Amino acid sequence: MNAPRFVLASASPARRQLLQSVGISPVIQPSDYDESQAQQSDAKKLVEFLALRKAETVMRQLQEPALVLGCDSVLELDGQIYGKPKGTADAISRWQKMRGGIGYLYTGHALFNFAQQVQVCYQMTEVHFAQISDRQIEAYVSTQEPLHCAGSFALDGYGGLLIDQIIGCHSNVIGLSLPLLRRMLSNFNYDVTVFWKQ
Repeated sequence: MNAPRFVLASASPARRQLLQSVGISPVIQPSDYDESQAQQSDAKKLVEFLALRKAETVMRQLQEPALVLGCDSVLELDGQIYGKPKGTADAISRWQKMRGGIGYLYTGHALFNFAQQVQVCYQMTEVHFAQISDRQIEAYVSTQEPLHCAGSFALDGYGGLLIDQIIGCHSNVIGLSLPLLRRMLSNFNYDVTVFWKQ
C-alpha cells in the first residue's frame, strides 16, 4: 500500500519535525484561518474548534484529495487560557505567573481523510514549571523562543530546561500528540507504517 498524501495545515516547524521524526513527510500548507473568530472560553472546545477550522480551510483549497491534519495548542493556567504571547513584556509577565506552578497544555487535532470525513480530538498534558528567577525569565524571553509558542515555552528548546515535570503525552506539548495521531489514522484504516515507505 502506498502512503497517502499527507498535508499539514500548519507552519509550525516543531509539528513538521515531529511528523518527519516518525517517518511522515508532510506537505506543508499553512491555514490562513483568522483565529480571532474563535470565542470559546473552554480550552478543550477552543483547540478542537481551531484545529477543525484550520484543517477545513486547507482541505477546501486542495486540488486533489489528501489526508489533512490541523492542530492548535493553548496553555491553561489558573483558569486562564494562553496562546502565543503578544510580545516580550507579555511573555515575561506570563512566566512570572507560570513559574513554580502547574499548567495544562491542550492540543486540538482535526484529521480529514480522502472522503472528507473528519475526526476531531484533543490531548491534554500536565506541565510543572520550575521555580525560576526573574533573571532567568528575562534571559529566556531574550532568546525569542517563547514568543513563537503557545504557553510561552518550547519543551524541545531552551524551555526544556525550565520544566520540572510533565505528566502525559510528551509530543503533545511540542505541538501534536503522536499516539493520538496513530489512533486517528487507524480509525481511518491507515497503518502508520505505510508512511515509512515513502
